[in-house]
Amino acid sequence: MSAETFTPVVGVSMTARAASHVRKQLAKNPAAQGIRLAVKQSGCSGFKYVTEWVTDVEDNDKVFSVDDVQIFVRNKDLPYVNGTEIDFVTEGVNSLFYFRNPNATAECGCGESFSIV
Repeated sequence: MSAETFTPVVGVSMTARAASHVRKQLAKNPAAQGIRLAVKQSGCSGFKYVTEWVTDVEDNDKVFSVDDVQIFVRNKDLPYVNGTEIDFVTEGVNSLFYFRNPNATAECGCGESFSIV
């Protein structure tokens, strides 16, 4: 007998500030349909967030829409980012995406990576 992991789909959300930023960037890149949120193994805590513009939708994509912005997440990444809120923050002269991930159990000191138990 085998066991299958079931991840209820809550989704990925985005603040109005992040959606506004993404819409501005999409206007500069008419081939892009939205933004992808992915993870890869990296850093001292285990995983790193990766964002990229989506020009080709993949069969294994889940698509979440926030304020007319489409957020694409591959099925394999969904268990790591399910429930995550994407924000766009400015700290001094730097602006960046900030991820509020309820699945993250720890983050490294520099904030570049996270772990999930």
